[in-house]
Amino acid sequence: MDSWDDIRTAYQVARAGTVSGAAEALGVHHATVIRHVDALEARLGTRLFQRHARGYTPTEAGADLLRIAQTTDEQFAELAARLSGGGDAITGELVITALPELSRFLVPCLARFGAAHPGLVTRLHLDTRLFRLEYGEAHVAIRAGAAPREPDNVVRPFGRLRHALFAAPAYVAAHGLPAADTLDGHAFVGGDAEAERVPFLRWLAETVPRERVVFRSPDVAARQQAVLEGAGLGFLPLHMAEDHPELVQILPARDDWDAPLWLVTHVDLHRSAKVQAFLEHLRAAAANWPLAPARSA
Repeated sequence: MDSWDDIRTAYQVARAGTVSGAAEALGVHHATVIRHVDALEARLGTRLFQRHARGYTPTEAGADLLRIAQTTDEQFAELAARLSGGGDAITGELVITALPELSRFLVPCLARFGAAHPGLVTRLHLDTRLFRLEYGEAHVAIRAGAAPREPDNVVRPFGRLRHALFAAPAYVAAHGLPAADTLDGHAFVGGDAEAERVPFLRWLAETVPRERVVFRSPDVAARQQAVLEGAGLGFLPLHMAEDHPELVQILPARDDWDAPLWLVTHVDLHRSAKVQAFLEHLRAAAANWPLAPARSA
């Protein structure tokens, strides 16, 4: 395929449903739109649209092209946003992605930062998905686990989240407490994958028979709520357990259960004014967060 202009034109036709609508969006004559669509169909050897009195309707092939072109168009938009984000003004959008467990700390942090910079819109994605900083999906990421190794990212340690094994009163009332030296016979809350990357879930997968993990979910909040409801023994971050003094700690925190945290930015935006201002604000706020110090590599 050697002509993005033809594909972009067909994409606009599919979006607008008419040649005139696509011509207006592209700022060209309607004859140019028709010529590009005809040329693309000839090159591909297939019809992309059904022509009728009301306009153009994508065929199955046209719908496939629409999906691919939309993705490409969005990536161009993300790239443009990333390239335009390196100015001196603390304005526009600031997109942060982080673990759901950090919500209670990040939300007030971002609220204060936004109040200090009225021209800024902050967006927070609480998700374990790996956002692609190179495509402008986020300006700053707080990630857990092994140190990110993407070549164009700037990575700094950001402390550790400590976890311990807990039981809710409802679970203890129904099943009792484990014996001092064994967890045999008890039910657990865990992840939904056989091979876990999360340190404490990996320990659970290696230590407890799979059939004893009776509540499983890839969602962090769902697992935490299941522990609080007494579905089984399960892991909670220590700061969350402090909010629930009724919980019974079954096993204390261990170093190999820690979730190391990392601050990640893309090299192209790392020195931009808004990213640097936010990183400074974040580090000051995090001094009061219940994070264990980062360990030396």
